[in-house]
Amino acid sequence: MTTVLVVDDETHIRQLIRLYLEDEGMTVIEKTNGREAWHYMADHPVDLVVLDVMMPEMDGWELGRNIRNSGDTPMLMITAKGEPAERIKGFQIGTDDYLVKPFEPMEMVMRVKALLKRYRIFTSQIIRLGRVVLDKNSYQVHFEDVGQSATIPLKEFELIYTLASNPGQLFTRDMLIQQIWGYEYDGDERTVDTHIKKLRERFAGYADFRIVTLRGLGYRLEVPRD
Repeated sequence: MTTVLVVDDETHIRQLIRLYLEDEGMTVIEKTNGREAWHYMADHPVDLVVLDVMMPEMDGWELGRNIRNSGDTPMLMITAKGEPAERIKGFQIGTDDYLVKPFEPMEMVMRVKALLKRYRIFTSQIIRLGRVVLDKNSYQVHFEDVGQSATIPLKEFELIYTLASNPGQLFTRDMLIQQIWGYEYDGDERTVDTHIKKLRERFAGYADFRIVTLRGLGYRLEVPRD
């Protein structure tokens, strides 16, 4: 499910955005200022951020710069100011789109959907699991909390990438064998269990996700939500 982080100190604006985005099947997380939002994003993956400019503690400019400097999360900036200079400043810090208050809620929904579609085209080979990023372009795992990357055995990467591509979905051992090892594989299907064990050990220090065993059925990857 798509998760959108809405950051605005005006309660009615957050509630309006929540109402319309939840109607589209999205999960909405609300924060009242940039500092709260930035702390939240340090430990929780989000698919898109809708952010106001004028907020206490940390404004939208600073939050936007932090988000863009840390990755490629799409941003839709909403502000009461519509002057060209404000729009230019927003795009300069890395925001992807811009809405001026008061705005038409359905236009906001359409802009959110367009951004999600655009980013899924460009990042279809990248999966974020909190602080862990799986990059199928390079077959590397990026650990954003420590700023390091690692190459893990190919089958381990393909296994966790397959599970992470469909969080919450059950995969039987046979399904995983066919997708990763191929239809011609004639080895023991317990090799899946061995690779799952190695993945759990490799990512033991990260609570951003977990691989759950459904006894007698198979495995699924779960991403905790608040």
